[in-house]
Amino acid sequence: MSPLIEARALDVSLAGNRILTGIDLVIQPGERVGLLGANGSGKSTLVKALLGLIPATAGQVRVCGREPGRQLPWGELAYVPQTSPAGSGVPTSALDVVRAGLLTGWGPWPPRGAKARALAALAQAGLKDQARTPMSRLSGGQRHRVLLARALVREPRLVVMDEPLAGVDAASADQLVAALADRADLTALVVLHDPGPFERYLGRGIVLSHGQVVADGPLGEVLPTDHHHHHEPPRPAHSHAPALEVHP
Repeated sequence: MSPLIEARALDVSLAGNRILTGIDLVIQPGERVGLLGANGSGKSTLVKALLGLIPATAGQVRVCGREPGRQLPWGELAYVPQTSPAGSGVPTSALDVVRAGLLTGWGPWPPRGAKARALAALAQAGLKDQARTPMSRLSGGQRHRVLLARALVREPRLVVMDEPLAGVDAASADQLVAALADRADLTALVVLHDPGPFERYLGRGIVLSHGQVVADGPLGEVLPTDHHHHHEPPRPAHSHAPALEVHP
């Protein structure tokens, strides 16, 4: 089968700073992969480059058989970014957010049966009783679960999640993992600082350090003995990459 994600010799520079260098990776259908590394290692930048959200400086990328950007088959893949704090005051409910995941480019309304599908996705995420609750009143962990439900309601082949454990309580983290595990045929790429509860879900780990892949293999083999680190180790004097990850 063709890979769902493929990158060859991928380089990314932002604001004149080299962020990623020579990234090679292949993710096959059905794999569950953790993209690991300390803060500033380039994890989120890599995900955004794979999806065409930021431009590559060099190299080739294909996702679901397509080059990144607007031509990506967004009906087959879902991207769950880091959750931003809900403080806008807009009374958008959890149900509204998930149902919006079924919108297409053919019109402003979701397809028939969208409400039932959205409620089922919320139930899978353990939030059916919060369907009418405004997003601004949900906890950070609950908002992560709503965004995952929004991603999974379309039944994609591939889901990409960026730091789903950031600001998430233990119960919500367990529910996130359970919701993903229920989709046995789902391919997943999950950006994580530390695997935590995802350790039992992921089969493979790709470790970044200073914008380069330094390990790739079964998750248990690529994790260091003490993987609860918090900062990227000191950068070599010859490195051209910045100390912190740059976001557009």
